[in-house]
Amino acid sequence: MIASIPSPSTGELELGPISLHAYGLMLLLAIAACIWLTGTRWTRRGGDWDLVFRVAVWGVAAGIVGARLYHVLTSWDEVPDEWWGVFAVWQGGLGVWGGIALGVAVGAIIVRRSGESVRRFMDVVAPGLLLAQAIGRWGNWWNQELFGKPTERPWGLEIDPERRPTEYLESSTFHPTFLYEFLYNLVGVGVLLAVDRRFRIRPPALFALYVSIYTFGRFFLELLRVDPSHELGPLRLNAWVSLLLFLGSTAFFVWWQFFRRERGDEERALPPRPAMAIPRGRVRSSR
Repeated sequence: MIASIPSPSTGELELGPISLHAYGLMLLLAIAACIWLTGTRWTRRGGDWDLVFRVAVWGVAAGIVGARLYHVLTSWDEVPDEWWGVFAVWQGGLGVWGGIALGVAVGAIIVRRSGESVRRFMDVVAPGLLLAQAIGRWGNWWNQELFGKPTERPWGLEIDPERRPTEYLESSTFHPTFLYEFLYNLVGVGVLLAVDRRFRIRPPALFALYVSIYTFGRFFLELLRVDPSHELGPLRLNAWVSLLLFLGSTAFFVWWQFFRRERGDEERALPPRPAMAIPRGRVRSSR
């Protein structure tokens, strides 16, 4: 093999007497990037940073809970068989579907209670969420997890023997699906920002487009991955989730953006009402 991508020998960073989990650091970096991009976009629209920080605090907490809960429910056999196994997020195991769902739901409650538009905020946060997902995938590289099928390509990812599935013990390099998703998501961030800048988008259509972009790429990545997963027929569970979410979000985007008539549009389409005639001789001045 001419070249390959090495994997870290450990998922921890030693800073003197302090040991830091690289997976957790990637999550913190992803959260910071999302807050920065969301705050920049929100304040340019006349909003304030205080709301962004409040949504971040509650949304991130709920997102981590939702992401871990989704993983535990769908991949219980991968949870460490210890009392603390359910909480061991530093070892990986966060389902993006549960994280986005619960995080967005709680964030929407915070925005609504502040008196701001939930739809507008959803569109503002969409590129930031995809950026966070891109950066967060580097945590999988540190943990040597969620890689794809064996490959001899120059960008094949080196995986230690103890991390390889039993059926692929003789293979040394695998598709770096974390890198594929990182690059794909970065392109998606650029697409969302360009669409939002060049076109008039009806909130929350940009958020729906974000879901469509992510799930489209995630579907094909699921066809490459070899980590344990429940299967329904010919596809992995997350492939089915990606497919259903893509169809639903795309249909919503097309309908909401191009076919749904807003109340203001309907009122403008109605003919003007004729003025009411007032009988002569009955006009009285107001006193």
